[in-house]
Amino acid sequence: MKVIAINGSPRKEGNTHHALLMVCEQLHASGIETEILHIGHKNIHGCLACGKCRENKNERCVIERDDVNQWIGQLKEADGILFGAPVYFSGIPGTMKSFMDRLFYVSGSNDGLLRHKVGASVVALRRSGGSATFDSLNHYLLYSEMLIASSNYWNIIHGGAPGEVAGDDEGRQIMRMLGRNMSWLLHMKQASQGIAQPPVAEPKVKTSFIR
Repeated sequence: MKVIAINGSPRKEGNTHHALLMVCEQLHASGIETEILHIGHKNIHGCLACGKCRENKNERCVIERDDVNQWIGQLKEADGILFGAPVYFSGIPGTMKSFMDRLFYVSGSNDGLLRHKVGASVVALRRSGGSATFDSLNHYLLYSEMLIASSNYWNIIHGGAPGEVAGDDEGRQIMRMLGRNMSWLLHMKQASQGIAQPPVAEPKVKTSFIR
């Protein structure tokens, strides 16, 4: 099994990276392969709302001038996905949000590429805005019927300078427990194959709030 972690920080080895490593260490300990994709420093275009991914159904975004389609292919093959982001004005950084908008739009337009994959979100920050950012990340996972791993508190860790999160004892425990719970969920899902059948997907029903 393999988990791909997305580092949505522009800093390759900042606190978001260190938080992801803490989770990945626990996954490694249980025999799960991990890989961290650093996307936060990339030039990623926002979603155009063109609907071409729904029209074409080729599991690709129509924007081809960045690496999003390559990452979509990698995430489709992963068993679990870990999304990590710093906090920008109590929210997801623009580059990370552009990536997630396009990833999840393509997924939802192509029979749910991420449906029932094990997922989790982590947030690294200096002071405040963590809960709002954590909530925003989880909106994507919940919408897509991913199986969300949890910890013993919100998946938030504090630190200013790169590496400073190592001094947040509670945050380190949260990341440690998240890694263990994510590993357990992945192994349970693997063990249930052929025994418990997953729910059948239904076509999305869409109604307007204005009638």
